[in-house]
Amino acid sequence: MQLAGQALPGVFLIEHDSFEDARGAFFESWNERALSAAGIEARFVQENVSVSRRFVLRGLHYQIPQAQGKLVRVLAGEIFDVIVDLRRSSGAFGRWLEVRLNAIERRSLWVPAGLAHGFLALAHDTQVQYKVTDFWAPRSERTLAWNDPALGITWPLPAGISPILSDKDRHGQPLAAAETYP
Repeated sequence: MQLAGQALPGVFLIEHDSFEDARGAFFESWNERALSAAGIEARFVQENVSVSRRFVLRGLHYQIPQAQGKLVRVLAGEIFDVIVDLRRSSGAFGRWLEVRLNAIERRSLWVPAGLAHGFLALAHDTQVQYKVTDFWAPRSERTLAWNDPALGITWPLPAGISPILSDKDRHGQPLAAAETYP
């Protein structure tokens, strides 16, 4: 398992060692000792799986005050994953990072608490699994506007195609009005 630090503080892209033979493949998707050695101290309390059609955009989600760290990976399909730093104390406040994740490459993304997270499904029946460090709390749930011009996220949507959004995601707050972390 190799960890590569990313442009936002505390964010890591994790390359899983895969062992393949005639039967198929095996890899560890989470190893507490290995990630703890890299400084990722996480206790997961819930694991979620979403299944999305192509061009479904989920996010950008976060929780205040019950912030969640997330370990994200794709079980089937491919996503354009985006995280936005909402920690005013991080030095990267308001910056975003994109990562493409798919089921073939067997990579995971560690998203520490204090960042908004969202993704665009790039394939039909995309399945995303994410372990979280705090329980879902409906009253703590917040949504950052996926299309906020101040962020300038370039989602890879073909010309003439609009993302498929939930009502919640359609009405996200722009960064200037969003509740953030200290």
